[in-house]
Amino acid sequence: MTYLIDAWLDRPHPYLRILNRETGEVCAMLEEEALDELRDQGDLDLHELSSSEPIVLKELVRSLFLYCYARALRP
Repeated sequence: MTYLIDAWLDRPHPYLRILNRETGEVCAMLEEEALDELRDQGDLDLHELSSSEPIVLKELVRSLFLYCYARALRP
């Protein structure tokens, strides 16, 4: 399965979505609060989002999925 990162970060209410490239289904979504937390922790590098290196993007998608799952487990 391949993924597409759809990030709109320069808007009043930024968001980032991870989409299934084949179906367009949203697999994960991060909104303003989560993006701020990731940036504050140093876990979201805007340069990685614009990378064309497959290994960099693969690692970024993996990290974002892990963050989403960990966030969902919070009380």
